[in-house]
Amino acid sequence: MRTQAAAALRLGIVCAAAFGFVVSTTLAAQQKSAVRDRQVYATIKELMESIIDPSADAVWGAVRTVVDGEGTHETVPRTADEWLDVRHAAIRIVEGSNLLMMPGRDAAPPGTKSEAPGVELEPPQITALIKKNRRSFNAFAKALQGVALDALRASDSKNTESLLEIGARMEEVCESCHQTFWYPAQKRASPRNSGLTGR
Repeated sequence: MRTQAAAALRLGIVCAAAFGFVVSTTLAAQQKSAVRDRQVYATIKELMESIIDPSADAVWGAVRTVVDGEGTHETVPRTADEWLDVRHAAIRIVEGSNLLMMPGRDAAPPGTKSEAPGVELEPPQITALIKKNRRSFNAFAKALQGVALDALRASDSKNTESLLEIGARMEEVCESCHQTFWYPAQKRASPRNSGLTGR
């Protein structure tokens, strides 16, 4: 009786292991198929110009202070539609960050040249650098997504002070990414990175 019970237990363990292997193999195959189905059509430059940059401008411009000859003018969202515009911009950045993290996306369309030769890398160089340091690039995209989620929450709670702080953090994330992948030589040569701060 004990022998039969032990055999049944072993058989159960083997079956469970086999089932787990089949399930994990099936899930892995489904994930690979999903990646193949998600084709990449636009470059990073096109995503930035079409989705990320205009949306970031909407968040940055939602709360601002302008000083001119007539005095100080503060701009903040006041109506439901203005707050909804901020919310829509935040959502576009959240989901646009997911698109940035999709593999297989070049930095710019073929034939595109650097807008600042000698300062900014050429697009093929940027693409190669991103491929080489994919985890770092994705971390920047994830950080941008996190800031955008904060902007989404700030728009829902109509918190103008929080939006101002979020805008500063968003600018820092964007600039850090650009210094890492678009003009890394400038980052290495900057006084902050060379230790020549004058202190």
